[in-house]
Amino acid sequence: MKDMMKSMIDLSGKTAIVTGGTRGLGRDIAVGLASAGCVVWICGRNAPDSVPDGVRFETCDIRDAEQAKAFVDKVAASSGSIDILVNNAGGAPPHDAAIASPRFAEALVRLNLLGPFYMAQAAYPHMARAGKGSIVNIASVSGARPSPGTSIYGAAKAGLLNLTQSLAQEWGKDGIRVNAIIAGLMHTENAEATYGDATAQAKVGASMPLGRMGTGDDLAGAVLWLCSDLAAWVSGARLQVDGGGERPYFLDLVKGG
Repeated sequence: MKDMMKSMIDLSGKTAIVTGGTRGLGRDIAVGLASAGCVVWICGRNAPDSVPDGVRFETCDIRDAEQAKAFVDKVAASSGSIDILVNNAGGAPPHDAAIASPRFAEALVRLNLLGPFYMAQAAYPHMARAGKGSIVNIASVSGARPSPGTSIYGAAKAGLLNLTQSLAQEWGKDGIRVNAIIAGLMHTENAEATYGDATAQAKVGASMPLGRMGTGDDLAGAVLWLCSDLAAWVSGARLQVDGGGERPYFLDLVKGG
């Protein structure tokens, strides 16, 4: 996949930041951007055991506006520019809305909505000064349809979709494009906790129109396209990367009926 990305999209000379890039989908996005020629910076609250080639790590809790700004400013000072920001960090622990504590709810909103805003706000002056930039917010199907069992997360991701389009209109005059990816059911290192064992995961994948769950490479490919000149007139978009969408429950209810 890395060689294919490099041959299809060349982002050489650009500097990219990927939040939550130490593992899982964020790491795959970071590797994809590095393979396309970017100098990539990732951040997290804790240092990873290893960092991929072409990727640099910095400790940062994006939920803290001051830390977010300090991290972005350090990247800009070191690399001379910030061309790409991918707001990938997020989380969706299951929760019962009836008993979710205020502390829990506020933590989810800070991570999934305020964190991306703080990072985008910190990147804005650097991108505006250069007259260009691409921000990609990794949203979720949970923010585009009801999200029972993860309602606060879904509400935060819905806010991220709105924020994406609002910033696209506010910052377009500065040459900054802001887009969102609505990620569908993805196979990650937490797949077992989310979907069940291998048999259950295969069943979930088979229910998708394209016959499988998404992968980090699927997400990275979409990110690279949005950050490239191929998408030069794409801003405020909600790109669905979901394998065709989820099967409506009612189809199983009426099957054979």
